[in-house]
Amino acid sequence: MFSHIIYAEDPGITPNTDGLPGLPELRHMIGALLPFGLAVCVAVFVISAAAWGAASINGNAGYASKGKIGCLVAVGAAILISSANGIIRFFSGITIG
Repeated sequence: MFSHIIYAEDPGITPNTDGLPGLPELRHMIGALLPFGLAVCVAVFVISAAAWGAASINGNAGYASKGKIGCLVAVGAAILISSANGIIRFFSGITIG
C-alpha cells in the first residue's frame, strides 16, 4: 500500500530541570491553576444541572439535553484535570522504537 517506510529515531535530547530559570515558579503557578479549574468544573456542573432541571420541568427537551451534556462535560473535564499529572507522566514514559 505504502512504498515508503518511516522509522522514528531518537534525537538524543533529554529533559532537564536546570536549562531555564523560573521552572519552580512555573510549576507553582500551574499547581495553583488545578484547583481553580476544578472549581470552574463544579460551577459549570451546578449551572448545567439547574438548566437541565428547569428545562425538564418546563417540558423543553432541547434545553434539557444541553443541560445533560453540560453535566457530562463538567464531569469529564474534572476527571481530566484531576488526573493530568498521571496522564502526562504515563505518556512521557512511552518510547517509540
